Amino acid sequence: MRCTRIALAIALLWTAFVAVAEEHQHGATASITTSTNTVNKVLMGSNVSFASSPGEGSGYLALPAGAGKHPALIVIQEWWGLNDWVKEQADRFASQGYVALAPDLYRGKVASDPNMAHELMRGMPQDRAMSDLRGAFNYLAARKDVDAKRIGVIGWCMGGGYAIDLALAEPRLAAVVMNYGHTVTDPANIAKLHAPLLGNFGAEDHGIPPSDVNAFEAGLKKAGKHVDFKIYPGAGHAFMNPNNTGGYVEAAAKDAWARIDAFFRQHLR
Repeated sequence: MRCTRIALAIALLWTAFVAVAEEHQHGATASITTSTNTVNKVLMGSNVSFASSPGEGSGYLALPAGAGKHPALIVIQEWWGLNDWVKEQADRFASQGYVALAPDLYRGKVASDPNMAHELMRGMPQDRAMSDLRGAFNYLAARKDVDAKRIGVIGWCMGGGYAIDLALAEPRLAAVVMNYGHTVTDPANIAKLHAPLLGNFGAEDHGIPPSDVNAFEAGLKKAGKHVDFKIYPGAGHAFMNPNNTGGYVEAAAKDAWARIDAFFRQHLR
């Protein structure tokens, strides 16, 4: 009898342990985030390929509802690669009526930690990345559901720098948004910019300090360019990405998004 009671007690304890473990596991699954992805998000777009060099470029394409020609956006990744967060931004723009294409500049690779992101960024040939971005523009411009005169670009972090690089290389762009991307000071390069430019930066970003942003803005205004920059006090690099748990600034991110949406409505819709 005593052995039976002990066995029953052990069985009950084991059942309770399993139940608690399962409850903990399910609760964690619903809220797991990483530096690059949010778990269990439903993505609405599809993968496409387009002409580039060397080889083909590819990316994530999100389409708006409704027939006819739409404005379009090239959505450029952070240094992590073409992860779910970038795809979610493409979906967000598609829900607003844009044909949104996020090129895969790392060509199939996505970083899972900062060291890997650093290596992927350093190892990516800049000429190949620019070829992929030009290919993305040409792909959008050739689509029957896109108005080729209303194509813009947006990027964050590394992608913010490539957004301005593409703007200098592609005069047909109609609007440019750079979020904490590298600045440009050479007057000869600034002269090549034709599209209106919106920029969002963090005052605590040590890689792109306010002094550099102010110098860039001054050069743009001196050249007569259409520019709207904002530097957010208390915000550092990558303050717009909620997965950046140590640096996300909700108030600044909401304001930046409001500025971005209004800017694209003004210049592309």
